[in-house]
Amino acid sequence: MSALLILLAVLPYLSSTYVVYLAIHIMVLSLFALGFNLLFGYTGLLSFGQAGFYAVGAYVCAKILLARPSLLLGVIGGTLAAGLVSIVVGALSVRHTRIYFSMLTLAFGMIIFSLAWKWRDLTGGDDGLVGIPRAPLVLGPLTLNMASLDRYYFFVLIVVALATWFMYRVVTSPFGLTLQAIRDSETRAPFTGVPVRGHRFVAFVIAGTYAGLAGSLLPPLENTVTPPVAHWTTSAEPVLATLLGGIHTFVGPIVGAFLLFLIKDLIVRVTIHWSIVLGITVIVLVMGFRGGVAGALAGLFQRALAARTSTTPMPAGTEGDEP
Repeated sequence: MSALLILLAVLPYLSSTYVVYLAIHIMVLSLFALGFNLLFGYTGLLSFGQAGFYAVGAYVCAKILLARPSLLLGVIGGTLAAGLVSIVVGALSVRHTRIYFSMLTLAFGMIIFSLAWKWRDLTGGDDGLVGIPRAPLVLGPLTLNMASLDRYYFFVLIVVALATWFMYRVVTSPFGLTLQAIRDSETRAPFTGVPVRGHRFVAFVIAGTYAGLAGSLLPPLENTVTPPVAHWTTSAEPVLATLLGGIHTFVGPIVGAFLLFLIKDLIVRVTIHWSIVLGITVIVLVMGFRGGVAGALAGLFQRALAARTSTTPMPAGTEGDEP
């Protein structure tokens, strides 16, 4: 992980503006997918409405930046707004599980999409919000100009690194282990004194807040926000990234986000029918690597390590030693 951070830190000095732009999108999707995987991979809840929280974060951040150009204020405001919406939606959704939970989250997500499309006075309707500034970063008496894409890249890198570290602490904590117990046996967990619904609710709010944080990083990058960010197809992106990378490994969503953007970028260069080719490619990879690419690589490494250990010769003179 340290090597990856070093590589990302020097990336703007070694690559083009387009690569930096693409790297920001990959980091944003990684953050989006990490939150989703807390629900799906660790809690066993499949949500199709994460784009709703993503859009809330994006729109609220955009409105703040248009009213008061402060990058940190916009990102914090968008994240908190998504967290508050996820509290309301989560309180209603976690009462159900399986397909009922998925359909409820999809319905709430599409309600937010409809609001973004129809509430023209607030969201700009189908035109969206345009002219969003890449506002300066104000830290007390210090003001940093973020107009440069490279500077904004480092801001996103720091935010994503801190959020990734925090998510790792969550999933490796007793709370994270309890979520996995609920995922593996939701009927047995209550008999150990675990408040299942309460844990699911907290996981839902964290996932929604992460989606909002990812969404709030989008307006300063694109300088615009449009209703498609709230559509269910946007919710499919973290699902695909997580399945592609692996749902039972922490780095799976990060690996999946990188692969998804890389494959998409390569296919778009070859054919205008990129969505068909992308879909077929993802299906083949998901079916070929049932545990995801990261899971498959981890399994290969463990098997190689086990084989090396089993073939290591014993020190001389120990074969005949008595126990």
